[in-house]
This record gives sequence, structure tokens and C-alpha cells, in this order.
Amino acid sequence: MPTARFQIGDTVMGRWPGSNLYYEVKVLSYDNKARLYTVIYKDGTELELKESDITSLTVFKQGVARSRSRSRSRSPGRPRRSRSRSPARTSRRSSSRTTDVRKEKLKEVLEVRLTPVVIRLVCFYALLLTAVAVGVAVYQEVDLSYIHAHFLQFYTSALLIVTLLSVYLFVRSRWASEDELAPGGNSGYIIYDFFMGRELNPRIKNFDIKFFCEMRPGLMGWVLINFAMLQAEMKHQNLENPSPAMLLVNIFQLLWVVDGFWHEEKLLTMMDIVYDGFGFMLTFGDLAFVPFTFTCQAYYLVSHPNELSLFWIITLITMNGVGYYIFRKANSQKFAFRKNPSDPAVSHLKTIPTATGKSLIVSGLWGWVRHPNYLGDIIMGLAWSLPCGFNHLIPYFYLIYLITLLVHRNARDERQCRKKYGSAWEEYCKAVPYRIFPGIY
Repeated sequence: MPTARFQIGDTVMGRWPGSNLYYEVKVLSYDNKARLYTVIYKDGTELELKESDITSLTVFKQGVARSRSRSRSRSPGRPRRSRSRSPARTSRRSSSRTTDVRKEKLKEVLEVRLTPVVIRLVCFYALLLTAVAVGVAVYQEVDLSYIHAHFLQFYTSALLIVTLLSVYLFVRSRWASEDELAPGGNSGYIIYDFFMGRELNPRIKNFDIKFFCEMRPGLMGWVLINFAMLQAEMKHQNLENPSPAMLLVNIFQLLWVVDGFWHEEKLLTMMDIVYDGFGFMLTFGDLAFVPFTFTCQAYYLVSHPNELSLFWIITLITMNGVGYYIFRKANSQKFAFRKNPSDPAVSHLKTIPTATGKSLIVSGLWGWVRHPNYLGDIIMGLAWSLPCGFNHLIPYFYLIYLITLLVHRNARDERQCRKKYGSAWEEYCKAVPYRIFPGIY
């Protein structure tokens, strides 16, 4: 059984996931099985870090000092100033040094607080650049319906890229240190480890492959393919404007994607990032399954138009709006509570304390069902499928997949939480008996 190098309560330097930036954090707990430390940053953000992403304050400061020393020694021909100073100049230097320290502390605090904002802006700008590129292509009369006509070829190409990337990731993991390996992808069985992924966060220098692939290519591809289907529908059905059904599907799913990019920093607390290795499973999901399967409604509508009455249009907009509100409100409450339980926005919520020092929310949306975010996601999934009518099962594949995934994830969460929180979890289950759907245990 590996022993913890750092103890609960230790103040150390922790690397921000997906970057080479280190910030001062406090160790809250250590999971022996997963070999992950739960730490809290100065802004209240709690994350799980590997031991390789944590270093002691002393070692970190020595490294910085050596780096500065090397930088000074590399400056050629710089004349040295006399060390003699008058009392007045000494006082001025002391004052200057104090000011520098204050600036450094302010910079550190701002870096910690602004890192999620930077992540958000970069991701959101990446989506805007994609939109501009598509707009230019349309202006140049590029026929994006070509994607619909050669859909299978594009899907096959994506599978080839997934396979090659997965092989590369598996081979390079052979040289990864033990601290860089994922807890769940090192069974010793080649096929299983290839599928699950051996390395937790494979990087090429400062580029985090897993964090990049988690949302950007798949979600941007999803939106792009949807728009291509919109153009294909107009071409095949001889329409001057896209049908209401196609517009609703495009707008609803675009809203979900934009929301995902805007809140991408919350990915850092997801199980995919902190626990799962990056192998064929996640690579296939990110680069092939999401963009080519989640577009099933738009793909279906190209050849199977479905007229919608004003009543249905209003109903579907309302349904998607309600689902989105539940999904976003629940996730925002959870993230804000994890970050700072004393935040006025969530401090009024009733909770059950646990032996781990954390608390379980039992009021508001989280007192209604145990996973209100799952419920909101399912309602939105239904609103995406209904515009296609009831003549075929294909438009409902995403909804069926989503329910299956979330029910399985709920069962996994139940097992982990029961093991982690013990009697507090039993008390929580009595207070919040419904899991995903109100009225269904």
C-alpha cells in the first residue's frame, strides 16, 4: 500500500491541471487506492491532484531560486553595481522590496482567480474562430452539404485517427513514470489497458492532449456537422430557408455546446479528467462518437422532413428551456458549493456533514432528486429528438444512450459515495430518496 508523501493540512505547491503553473494549496485528504490528493486552492477551488503534480514549498522555492540564479549568470557583460549604499538608499531599497513582495502576492492571487477565466475565454474564442471560418466558407460558396454526402467516409477517417492516436498513447505510456499512470488503466491486460488508457494526462511539452480532446474537436465538429446538415436539407428539399425542426435542433444543441465551452474549467473536477486514463475509450468518444453520433437528429431530418405546428415549436422551446435551467442551475450550485460553501449564493442550502469534512446538499434542486443535472440533461435530450417525429428510432438514439449512460453513472456514483461517506450517505438517501426522476426510487 503506497504511503502518502504529504500529510493532511500540509501547505504545498500544486500544479493547475493542463498547465505548468504552480499555486499554493492545502492538502485536505489522500485516496490510497486512486493515489490522488484532494487539495484546496486559495480561491476555494478543490481539485484532485497526482503526487507528481505536487511539490513542497521548500523544494519549489529552491527551484525558483536556482532558475533566477541561472538567469542572472547567463546575462553577458552586465556590469555589477557597488554594494555600498547610503542609509537613505538602503531605506528606499527596503521600501522597494516590500512593494515588490506585495506585487508578487497580488499577482499570485490574481493568477489563481483568473486561470479559469483565461481557460474560458480561450475555449470560447476557439469556437468563435471556427464560426468565422465556417462563415467565410459559406461566403465563398463552399458546399458544406458535401459532409452529408460523404458522411461514412468522414466517420471512417475519424476512426482511423482515433486508432492511430490510441496506439501512440499506449506506446508512449510505456515510458511514463508510475505517478503519471491512471489508477484504472494498468491492469496488466493489454487489450483492457489499451481501451481504458494507461496514462492519466499525456502531454507533449506543455500541451495536454487529454484536456484538449475532451471537448474542443468533438463539440466543434458536432456544431459544424449540424450546420452542414442544415445546408444539406435546404439543398435536398429545395428549401429557401431551413425547416423549423432543423433550426430547433441546431439552436438547442448549439446552446449546449456554447454552455460547455463557457464552463469548461469545471471539467477539471470531472472523473474523466482526474481518474480515467486517456486511451481508446475516451479518444473514440471525443473524436468520433460525439461529432458523428450526436448529430443523428440533424442527419435524419435531411431526408425525413417533419412539419411542426406553432404549438409544438413553443412546447419544444419551453421544454428545452426548462431542461437547460435545471441542468445549469444544478451544476452551478454544485460547483459554487465545492468552491466555497460560505458563498451567499449557496450558504442557505441545507446540508448533511460527513466524516470527510465535506457536506452533502439536501435542499433546493439537490433536495428534489440526487442528480438534478442528469434530469435536466435528459429533458434537453428529449427536446432535441421530438422535432424529428415518431416514425423512426434513429433520432432517439442519443436519448436512449444518454439515459443508459446516466443510469449507469448513477449506480457507479452510489457505490463510491456509500463507500466514501458511510452513514452520512445513508442519511442523505433517506432525505433525498429519488435518484434521477422525481417519484422513481
